[in-house]
Amino acid sequence: MPAASNPTALALFLFLAAAASSAPSAAAAYANYTVGGNSGWLFNETTNATSTNYTAWAASQTFNLGDYLLFNTNSNQTVIQTYNLTTYQACSVDDADDDDFFQYGGGSDQFGQALSVAVPLTHESTNYFFSNADDGVQCQSGMRFQIDVQHGSGLPPSLNQPPPPPYATPPGPGTAESPPGTAVNAPGNSGSGGGAGVRGAAWGGVSLLLATLFF
Repeated sequence: MPAASNPTALALFLFLAAAASSAPSAAAAYANYTVGGNSGWLFNETTNATSTNYTAWAASQTFNLGDYLLFNTNSNQTVIQTYNLTTYQACSVDDADDDDFFQYGGGSDQFGQALSVAVPLTHESTNYFFSNADDGVQCQSGMRFQIDVQHGSGLPPSLNQPPPPPYATPPGPGTAESPPGTAVNAPGNSGSGGGAGVRGAAWGGVSLLLATLFF
């Protein structure tokens, strides 16, 4: 019987086609944003200038819970994340509480080493970012920005859990105090391209079913 004269098969085809086209919607709910675009998160110490205007870049984007900020940078810079306006305005973490900020990168004894830092957005409200390298000079010269993180689709299960406790140096003779803050290794970043696999799998199922119905 021709496919056009089989209303049951046609209805099933339309249903499966609609389901397949909507399958990637959950994967597309979260996005990755490269901070500064192609300019990256970099500072030129010769000209005492940032590679781009980060405030303007941030103002042109919309951010939601579960998104990632990708910092393409090097070991001459740091990435400080805080929710405290006072810490942000000071361009320094020297007077900040230990749980008041997160530091990504930094601490390397090799200058100019390329780094790629992925920072998940897990706090709904205003998030502040800056580099405290060169005793705050980079931040004061424009190496900072703030964003408003909206609820969006909420946190994905992979991020909807308490962070691990900060590392504490075991007590012992001659043990120096740990530096303030918590050095964080960001969770793995699967990116926003996972929807292609879902779409392919869904349409593969549709093709197999149509072959069974119509041939």
